[in-house]
Order: sequence, then structure tokens, then C-alpha cells
Amino acid sequence: MVQSGAHIIAVGNEKGGSGKSTTALHLAVYLLHQGYRVGTMDVDSRQQTLTRYIRNRRMTMDRTAREVPMPKHLHVPTAWGDSIAENQVAEREILGRRLDSLRDQVDFIIIDTPGFDCSLARMAHGLADTVVTPLNDSMIDLDVLARVDDVSGEPIQMSPYSRNVQKARADRLARTGKSSDWVLVRNRISSIGSRNTSQVQQTIEQVAEKLGCRVADGIAERVIFRSLFTLGMTVFDPIDAQLLGSAPSISHVNARQEYRSLVSALWLPVRLPVPAADNETRAATRLMA
Repeated sequence: MVQSGAHIIAVGNEKGGSGKSTTALHLAVYLLHQGYRVGTMDVDSRQQTLTRYIRNRRMTMDRTAREVPMPKHLHVPTAWGDSIAENQVAEREILGRRLDSLRDQVDFIIIDTPGFDCSLARMAHGLADTVVTPLNDSMIDLDVLARVDDVSGEPIQMSPYSRNVQKARADRLARTGKSSDWVLVRNRISSIGSRNTSQVQQTIEQVAEKLGCRVADGIAERVIFRSLFTLGMTVFDPIDAQLLGSAPSISHVNARQEYRSLVSALWLPVRLPVPAADNETRAATRLMA
């Protein structure tokens, strides 16, 4: 497989419903609006949530005659042969060809992975320069990373997903001399502070320290994300009352700022050409919101 020149971001979590596809498209659309060329890949053959999200985006464009930026999107199917080993070889070849078809066309490739362990998900994590793991903001959902002591709240055993990511990072380090940057993102944070919220924050920081990854500021629970999915839109797109059915609220503005903060926290490299309007606001080596 030819190594892609584009910066690859894998959005992963082995629990469904953590907001992976919403995060993936928001990252993609933010980068598109900044003038970057973006490719997206969906390796979840069962749900294909990102593929449906982008299909909804195209349908909204066609229905409303709105012009919004579109990523170059590809879907990678799961192999269903009788041999697991042969399936994995076939999937690696397909994923490699799809990535190679994008590598000279885009600056960033964002891969949405399924909410379960499979060879395609492992491959995506192993290829990623940046791994983003959205986590629902509850102690129950933290077990996708580690088993936590009920009394102390400290992580006592890595989960299968964490072990898979660590192996993928180690393999990448041995292969390329550089490990992937792993970033945990709290998702669906309640707007009302609680003991659970504080406990989750404390525990996720302890888990991150054990795993050698980072924690980014999270994304609050917002009803608008459900409406945006059916439209294929994001908080970075021009949204009005005619499209939404009601006027955008301050929640929309806050969500946009949260995702900008997330992009800044990912420390993504600047890719040329840098949009002229953003030259004065970007650091030399980091993509800033």
C-alpha cells in the first residue's frame, strides 16, 4: 500500500452511538470551509452512517439549490468470504486502493470506523496520523477505554479497544518512525453540571495518562445535531429558518465554537495552499480555529 501524502484522521470507538459520524463530517466540512481538499471514507458496511450523512447533504443541495462544499467520499465494503484470512487480505487491498486514489487529490482524509472490532477498523487506526475517539459523557461509556475501579475511579485494566489502538500505534511507530496522535473527546456533555460530569472528567484524564493520549474539550448534547443529520448539514454550513424549520439559536453558535476548539486541539498540520483569509490567524505549524 502506498503511503498517502494526505494527513489521515481515523474517528474510532468500539461502542455505537458515540457520535463518530457526526464528528467525522464536522471535521471534514470545517476543513472544506477553510479551503482544504478533503476526502472521507466509510469503513462501516453495516451502518454506513457517514455515507448516509453525505447522501443527505447531496439531497439537500439538489432540493434547495444550495451550494455547500462536498468531500470526495468513498465507501469501503467488508469482504464476506468463508476465509477470515482471505477476507482480511481482500479488505487491505481494497482499502489501500481507495486510499491511493485519494492521496494526490486531497490534503486530509477522514475515516469513519464502525462501533465494533473488525479488520477494517484496525487497519484504519494503523494508518492514521491522528486518532479521534469520541466518548459519551458517562462512566458507563468509559469502559470502552478501560475497566475502572469502582471505589477509586482509577483505571485498572485496558479494554480490548485500547489494546487495539495501542498495538496499531506501536506497529505504525515501527513502520514509519512516528506514532499516531490519539485524542479523546468527551461528547454529549450535559449543560447541567453534576457529580457524574466531574467524575467523568477526572477519570478520563487518568485513563489518558495511562494510555499516553490526550483529552480535548468536548461537545455538548444538542438537539440541533439530530436535525442537521437528516439535512446532511453541519454547524459550519449556512443554516436558516427556512432550512431548519425554526431560527438557529445560540446553541448553534456554541456548537460551532466547540468544534472549532476541537479542531484547534487536534494540532493538525497546515497544508498548502493556505487560504489567504486565514494567513494571519494561523500558526506556522498548527491548524488553528
